[in-house]
Amino acid sequence: MNILVVGGAGYIGSHTVNLLKKNGYTPIIYDNLSKGYKEVSKILNVKFIEGDLGDRKKLKNVFENENISVVMHFAAFIEVGESVKKPSEYYENNVSKVIKLLDQMVESNVKKFIFSSTAATFGEPLKDKIDETHIQNPINPYGKTKFMVEKILEDYDLAYGLKSVVLRYFNASGSDENGIIGESHIPETHLIPLILQAASGKRGAIKIFGDNYNTKDGTCIRDFVHVYDLSKAHILGMEKMLKEGTSLNYNLGSGEGYTVKEVIEKVKEITKKEFKVEIVEKREGDPGVLVADSSKAKIELGWEPKYSLNDIIESAWKWELNRKY
Repeated sequence: MNILVVGGAGYIGSHTVNLLKKNGYTPIIYDNLSKGYKEVSKILNVKFIEGDLGDRKKLKNVFENENISVVMHFAAFIEVGESVKKPSEYYENNVSKVIKLLDQMVESNVKKFIFSSTAATFGEPLKDKIDETHIQNPINPYGKTKFMVEKILEDYDLAYGLKSVVLRYFNASGSDENGIIGESHIPETHLIPLILQAASGKRGAIKIFGDNYNTKDGTCIRDFVHVYDLSKAHILGMEKMLKEGTSLNYNLGSGEGYTVKEVIEKVKEITKKEFKVEIVEKREGDPGVLVADSSKAKIELGWEPKYSLNDIIESAWKWELNRKY
């Protein structure tokens, strides 16, 4: 089965491409390389098509020639802070272009879609662990763009029969255990790679944004889930959607929260490196606690995160010391 992985040259996309291949599927990477890396297709030995997710003509051609059964979407802009400063770019890429992709899918009769959503659609959490029934009230343009697409997908299901799986990630982290692919954002904004860059000496210090939250040590609590655990959920969700012909949605996290200070200490322990830590002002729009309740995915998909925080940091450290791109 051929699966078009839009944004497949990026971080989560590339790991999902690798896992799809290992599970007997035929992934095809479709990426405009604005954030992704062409090296990924060579490393994973997967077909690569350069194209933009808003280019209907190009997409039409791909759907006609590549016998695509399912489309997976990993092509969003993802920086919360940047989305506040440049909302236009986020609405254009994360909503307008996704509509073009969906419209071409409907026209080409490819009506199976896996969508990367985010915990940011929930806004400020109202309970300790966030399940799928938690009210969605995003507080930044990034979260709003993802929420909008979730609503669009509901309407496209009703009107056109386009089935989707919506997967709301908490903190995606970690890298391939063999170090062949990994996390490489420019600029890097994710906590674990930032700490590892401080540990490897590429960064002068790691900044903690606020230490006066209502948590055990005053720093934010986050739920870190390994990228391959997320990739596995994509495959399980896709298989359930194909089997049952229904649209689905799941929250994906480990269900365990760690404070920023705890993650920093864990990195020091694993890397055996000391580095400077600076406390700076809180960032606007950063909730104090974000932890998933993924019971629904466990019950319905049989999904169980298998990587611990230690595994996540060890795999990311291996990548940090020997990056391929």
